[in-house]
Amino acid sequence: MPVALPVAEGQVSPLRAAPTQNVHTATRPFHVMTKPIGPICNLDCKYCFYLEKEALYQGERKWRMPDEVLEQYIKQYIKSQPGQHVSFAWQGGEPTLLGVRFFRKVVELQKKHGDGRQIDNAFQTNGTLLDDEWGEFLKENNFLIGLSIDGPPELHDSYRVDKQGNASSHNVLRGLEILKKHEVEFNTLTVVNRINSQHPLRVYRYLRDIGSGFIQFIPLVERDATDDAPFKDDGLWLQGPPDVDGGERFYAPVTEWSVRSRDYGVFLATIFDEWIRRDIGETFVQMFDVALGNWMSKMTGQQQASLCVFSETCGSAMAVEHNGDVYSCDHYVYPRYKLGNIMETPLGDMVESPFQKKFGTDKRDTLPKYCRECEVRHACHGECPKHRFIKTPHGEDGLNYLCGAYKPFFNHVDPYMRTMVQLLMHRQPPAMIREMIAEHEKKGGPLGKRFKDPARSKAKSKKRRR
Repeated sequence: MPVALPVAEGQVSPLRAAPTQNVHTATRPFHVMTKPIGPICNLDCKYCFYLEKEALYQGERKWRMPDEVLEQYIKQYIKSQPGQHVSFAWQGGEPTLLGVRFFRKVVELQKKHGDGRQIDNAFQTNGTLLDDEWGEFLKENNFLIGLSIDGPPELHDSYRVDKQGNASSHNVLRGLEILKKHEVEFNTLTVVNRINSQHPLRVYRYLRDIGSGFIQFIPLVERDATDDAPFKDDGLWLQGPPDVDGGERFYAPVTEWSVRSRDYGVFLATIFDEWIRRDIGETFVQMFDVALGNWMSKMTGQQQASLCVFSETCGSAMAVEHNGDVYSCDHYVYPRYKLGNIMETPLGDMVESPFQKKFGTDKRDTLPKYCRECEVRHACHGECPKHRFIKTPHGEDGLNYLCGAYKPFFNHVDPYMRTMVQLLMHRQPPAMIREMIAEHEKKGGPLGKRFKDPARSKAKSKKRRR
């Protein structure tokens, strides 16, 4: 597909007038990751997968989302939602580069087109540019802030550096103090990489101790593009997602900063073991909450909300670029996954398009047999298709690179999850499990089992047979 022509600030190409069709309401709730400044950022994190997207808009000089595009997007996003609650998510790049004035305009437009809906805003930032003006605005308008921080400074600064290669942690912590000073609600997002994955409790305790009441862990998995990669001509240096229709015809190694599969499993299990005994009910870890929801769905038959990566199907979480281009997913910003542009095609139509629906159901329909027969399929559902680039033990394409993390981890937490679901079914708080574990272990054994790597267990079994 052709690359979009550059659009000057505050202007729209004459070929891209606002759609004259009525804005269609989608049949299901959907979410869009909004990138009003595209991939532009004041940091130069060594592992960032989005910085390379600048190559998709070659020649672009004005990255700020034009006013006309911004208004069309806000209007369509609100009117396309089937429910009364509408959540906006602003990301980048680094959205604070646009300044407070831009987001005052956002709030004005949301009020103008709100039509009685309940509207809220989430804002992902590296925190380095936050000041009192930002703090006052974010508090006044009830923005929820996601602060990117990878653990204590010595771990955070391994990859998260500025354009000169200097550490960024001191500026992040200064931004955190701004949020606390103005009582802005925030959570933390931690990218689990090759280095900090070796220190699970240092990372978790640090996040907990700086006041993060809601912690998100995102596993870092990226691959170096090979010479025959289909995106090489676009100037991209990372390998795109695998082709769900026929496997891959080439090998692309993971980057040196990607987390190792088993390390991520140990990272999660180690943190879970401390959290379940000490912090449950006080500190919320997204991964554990989502897992409990999936166990609840399995044991009660009542479907619970889940993250797209752990849902049976996906396709309801898209991304919109600074010029109005809409893509199937934040991790699928490639020409072949471009759905259209909001100045040409109504957003609701893109959500309901056959291409996007197939994109979502492919997550379920392309699972290899190994996954379909897995005892913890209900908790994982093959995770993100972007990571399905290795073979199963039987040689079938489409196994997730992180299977070696998730399969043992979900088996590890199974007895705890079952117990917490039973507590909920009896209208008791899940946090009661903390006392149950203490009592159980006092009598001579843990409620659950220690984390086991199936590959290592299989190797030990073979040695014993010899």
